[in-house]
Amino acid sequence: MAAEQQNEVKIPQMEENKKNSIDGSLGLESILTVKSLVIILQIIKDSQQQHGLRHGDYQRYRGYCSRRLRRLRKTLGFKMGNRHKFTGKKVTVELLSDNRHLLLVLMEAERAWSYAMQLKQEANTEPRKRFHLLARLRKAAKHGEQLEKLCESPRVDAKTKLEAQAYTAYLNGMVQFELQEWKSAMEAFNKCKTIYEKLASAFTEEQAVLYHQRVEEISPNIRYCAYNIGDQNAINDLMQMRLSAGGGGGMMAEKLEALITQTRAKQAAVMSEVEWRGRTVPVRIDKARIFLLGLADNEAAIIQVYKLTHSQFFLCVGCVFCVLPKQKQRERAAEGADSGKVSNLQYLHSYLTYIKLWTVVRRNESMAHALQAKLKEPQTDENKRGPRPQDLIRLYDIILQSLAELSSLQGLEEDHTFQKEVALKTLVYKAYRCFYIAQSYVLVKKWSEALVLYERVLKYTREVQSKAKSFNNSLKDLPDVQELIAEVSAEKYSLQAAPLSDRLDHFRLDPTLLSKQPNLVQFPPDFQPIPCKPLFFDLALNHVAFPPLDDKVEQKGKGGITGYFRGFFGFGS
Repeated sequence: MAAEQQNEVKIPQMEENKKNSIDGSLGLESILTVKSLVIILQIIKDSQQQHGLRHGDYQRYRGYCSRRLRRLRKTLGFKMGNRHKFTGKKVTVELLSDNRHLLLVLMEAERAWSYAMQLKQEANTEPRKRFHLLARLRKAAKHGEQLEKLCESPRVDAKTKLEAQAYTAYLNGMVQFELQEWKSAMEAFNKCKTIYEKLASAFTEEQAVLYHQRVEEISPNIRYCAYNIGDQNAINDLMQMRLSAGGGGGMMAEKLEALITQTRAKQAAVMSEVEWRGRTVPVRIDKARIFLLGLADNEAAIIQVYKLTHSQFFLCVGCVFCVLPKQKQRERAAEGADSGKVSNLQYLHSYLTYIKLWTVVRRNESMAHALQAKLKEPQTDENKRGPRPQDLIRLYDIILQSLAELSSLQGLEEDHTFQKEVALKTLVYKAYRCFYIAQSYVLVKKWSEALVLYERVLKYTREVQSKAKSFNNSLKDLPDVQELIAEVSAEKYSLQAAPLSDRLDHFRLDPTLLSKQPNLVQFPPDFQPIPCKPLFFDLALNHVAFPPLDDKVEQKGKGGITGYFRGFFGFGS
């Protein structure tokens, strides 16, 4: 608190500066500078996002800073000697008639900072590069201090002065952070945070978004410094930051993970046992201790953060495989002995397996809930494949498989309460699985199959309601079956009305529709007459009298040799 009070900053009035400029105390050049200079933080963020830092490529960003420096020096005629000799040249207050001279110093600081971050990534495998990293960070802080001194000129507006102070404080904080000077680093980060908070409160919400983002980036560093100074409550804040936003960014992420692991290792040294379902089991495996301590931290955010659930699952798998070899050794040693009671190591193995399987159940339930919400949304793009009921069926299959494995855990066969709880949860997920199978049949217009499956859903839900009276606590983390019953009832009425669309143009009052078992569809259907292709038979042919044709038939003449010669010589008729 003392550091925050010490670093409290008041923003000068912008109108007063403008009035002084108009009166002539700053001159025309300073008015142009005030209006044309862009926000420092805005310049930095835009450049970083467009040139590599969106993907963590600090080398690409450093190259961009070098190229931009070269272009600025060439444009401004700010040469550093010639090709034969280097002559150092500094930006002075007299050169601030053009705001691009301030950009020169800013880009030099950014180039040194980006090189330091590049070396930070490489120092994981080459520790010697840490010395070079510190040298580049100091150089970046030196350029930041030069920028702050230049901004003290009356030619620079109040907003730019405050931004330069915050930027310098941030770079100094990074240097002290790497040197593990926690108190100095905390004071620098608090000063930077205070300035950005004041700037955010002085402008509109759209302009304040950038400042709020910067404050969120700095907060994990401040809490980390507070923890190292001696504030034990800071570790809880750091864990909450990791749950909500995945921890800090850049160099902070690795330090935060290392700090949490170190804290859990210290707590694991005093943790000796765990209690589950009325039985206390000693925990002698270090990896299992650390995992069980982290389980309580992740419990509150498992449903909201899929990444933590995924990592928790693999941590649990690793613990199970650590316990398994020792369990097998114990089983071989106790072979042939009386094994009426499950050993502590077997029970611990069952507990870790339970955590693993129940994590799978909750992870798939979270994914199913997200798919259900998307399934109810209207489909805008017809070319894009949306979620289908078949996708949910697969998720519920995995859930039911995990529940089946839960019921067969060693040491819990005689725990009737546990077995009843698992059976109740199985009924709930069976109902949801059956519901989405019915939905898939509705899509292909198989009305009778879907109707039967809806009846099965109602059967499962009635069983759940009858058995859930003695297990009220077991239904807290399960889907609401009452909502499912209401949805099934609506779907049934819609489905029963679907066959009626075939005879909407005919009104028929069927008394059986008013009975308890209405017969909406007759199966098999009755035969109906249909027109067929006709067959033709010529029945009148036998009763028709045809006219005589004797006069049209040629009569043959008498034969003989006389007739032959008459015809040969042309005589005769």
